[in-house]
Amino acid sequence: MTKKLLIVEDEHRIRELISDYFSARDWIVCQAADGQEGLYVFETDVPDLVVLDLMMPKMDGWELCRRIRRRSSIPVIILTAVAGDERQIEGYELGADDYVTKPFSPNVLVSKAEALMRRIDGQLISAAYTPLGFGVQWNVRSHRLEHNRVEIDLTPKESGILQLLLRNRGIVLSRDSILGYIWGAEYEGDVRVVDTHIKKLRSKMGPAADCIRTVFGVGYTYEELE
Repeated sequence: MTKKLLIVEDEHRIRELISDYFSARDWIVCQAADGQEGLYVFETDVPDLVVLDLMMPKMDGWELCRRIRRRSSIPVIILTAVAGDERQIEGYELGADDYVTKPFSPNVLVSKAEALMRRIDGQLISAAYTPLGFGVQWNVRSHRLEHNRVEIDLTPKESGILQLLLRNRGIVLSRDSILGYIWGAEYEGDVRVVDTHIKKLRSKMGPAADCIRTVFGVGYTYEELE
């Protein structure tokens, strides 16, 4: 699955430079010019990795990192002109995964990002199974749903939706964000196609269907069953 990057940086030139290098490596790139916009794009576009500057208007990178960590464990790389071990330690304590000091090499930044994603993908694969409850589980390696070890075929769209929800547990994803991530930004059809696929996915999940909860007027979220 193609990875999506969110760049939160108030300098337009740096945003475009980073975007060009990641796009050349087949990443989908979203941009934000300040912390407030960055938080909004994070919630609506559902990135796989965030690169954020520290010194930004409206909401600085420290606060943005803190808020992201309250909602998600996705990788965060801090990009800053602020040097010093104490500042780096503070970034790591907030939950950042890596720290790149300006001036920087875009190639090195891309390499760090891809290494982080390989590590996370490896952790997911090593887990092999994600239990959903009542004997239902997601087979990470085969990308199949299983109920009491019997495989249940999902369409590519259903599989993508389930993986997206699992990766963002506890976060409410809007229909527009699911549509953009699974169908792509160029899709011009009815947003209700998301509802149709969620309904079909739930029917295949059997007793674990309630893991996918509807938040009326907003979208969908995955929650563990008690």
